[in-house]
Amino acid sequence: MEDVPGELESELVRSCRTTVGDELRSVTYFDPSEEKQLYLREDLSSDADIVGFADNERLGFRSQSVYHSSELGEYQFTMRVFEHGYLTRVIAAGHGAFVTTDELPMNRFEELASAVRSVLTAHA
Repeated sequence: MEDVPGELESELVRSCRTTVGDELRSVTYFDPSEEKQLYLREDLSSDADIVGFADNERLGFRSQSVYHSSELGEYQFTMRVFEHGYLTRVIAAGHGAFVTTDELPMNRFEELASAVRSVLTAHA
């Protein structure tokens, strides 16, 4: 995905770094057909299956339409919990990002999702 505007890339990474600091592991941008890893913490291996992760997170585009008009209210973000970290997915304005982190208090995940949503919406 070569056409991700540099401003969007830098804003997403900066926003995530500001919100979670050194607990940030990675940031990946995606849309319905492509993905691009924007940040990977230097102590982590670069051999993760980003395409596979992105394909799974793209299911969120469909989920948004399924959950639209539910009694739960507007979709905010999705969290996935793993043995060695957490994945937070946000989809807004036709594109999304998933961010991996070390363990954080719940309110920090909410702050992270809000920050990512703001950047995605600003670049609609």
